[in-house]
Amino acid sequence: MERIRSVWGVQMGHLSRRAFALAALSTLAAAPDAAAAAGGRPRADAEMRGVWLATVSNRDWPSKRGLSAAAQRKELIAHLDKAHRDRLNTVILQVRPTADALWPSPHEPWSEYLTGTQGRSPGWDPLGTAVKEAHARGLHLHAWFNPYRIATHGDPGRLAASHPARKHPDWAVRYGGKLYYNPGLPQVRAFVQRAMLDAVARYPLDGVHFDDYFYPYPVAGQTFDDDEAYDRYGGDFADRAAWRRDNIDKLVKETAAAVKRVRPGTRFGISPFGVWRNASRDARGSDTRAGVQTYDDLYADTRAWVRGHWIDYIVPQLYWNIGYATADYAKLVEWWAAAAQGTRTQLYVGEALYKAGAAGQPAAWHDPAELSRHLTLAARHPQVRGHVFFAAKDVAADPVGAMSRVIADHYGRSAKPPR
Repeated sequence: MERIRSVWGVQMGHLSRRAFALAALSTLAAAPDAAAAAGGRPRADAEMRGVWLATVSNRDWPSKRGLSAAAQRKELIAHLDKAHRDRLNTVILQVRPTADALWPSPHEPWSEYLTGTQGRSPGWDPLGTAVKEAHARGLHLHAWFNPYRIATHGDPGRLAASHPARKHPDWAVRYGGKLYYNPGLPQVRAFVQRAMLDAVARYPLDGVHFDDYFYPYPVAGQTFDDDEAYDRYGGDFADRAAWRRDNIDKLVKETAAAVKRVRPGTRFGISPFGVWRNASRDARGSDTRAGVQTYDDLYADTRAWVRGHWIDYIVPQLYWNIGYATADYAKLVEWWAAAAQGTRTQLYVGEALYKAGAAGQPAAWHDPAELSRHLTLAARHPQVRGHVFFAAKDVAADPVGAMSRVIADHYGRSAKPPR
């Protein structure tokens, strides 16, 4: 979820509808109460106003490896202070980016993104500090875990000697130049849950959060080698795809039950890639032409999780602009609102702040009002209970003033997170 996936699964297409869509919405973004005036739902007293704080590859924090404990803490506090000043209410902190830990875990080594050396203690407790300091500022803190990614490289020898993937090399699969735990092994599923639940037991977390990485994104010309696991455990399924989806379904169901058992009141949510299936593949799917579909390519049946209320909230990453021909933000908000309607799963929308003003992005992303229009449009759907922005570094830098526009237009007063 480091969101270098700016164009994951989406083929470039012309933007013939963009000008019309933006013109139709331009007047709606002019004032904080524009959505209500246009017939949308009134601004609620409780709504998700979140920001992802990514640690993988030092994306947002710490700014680099090897900083002193005092310097790391100072940077973390600065992100929390910024979220509070911007009237956000939730920080989603990545605490297990690569089968490692940003707390003193008995199961996995300290993250290399802290000290530069996996397994070396940073001399303080980042997650414990984050929870305490977030709560002191009235912020909720959700711990963000990546369940199956072991490393962003493919060399097990570079892992800490104590790493579980070195003790159990049969658990690991090399794919696309990276290392992953094999989701098809029951012992892997049990271990990753045990590793993550240690943090839930230790700290008064407001939420447990998964990103979009289940089975890895497809890599052309490569095969995820789970033949042995499939031969052993897949006999009751029609095909490998159904077996893989069942593996992920079990992870989601079991984690949800365990979180409620270990710390009642802590919420469990997931932030998947924004397209479940294209309508051309499934009549229940969205009017999109995405090259990746979570159901078929990541083996994540995200719609079923919502419809069955397996999770407390979902944050689909709708990282495209309004009117984008291949995956239109407006159409996807409508689709997800329909998917969430009548369920107890709360819907928030993942917003691509990182695209604002970025080189190579469509013209819409160079308009400071694009993100504000997103919130105005989403407010017309009562199922949308808020937004989460990727990511903290971009909130701090505020490229082209897009975040400032969101705050001015929509966050004029504080709001509590939904419960």
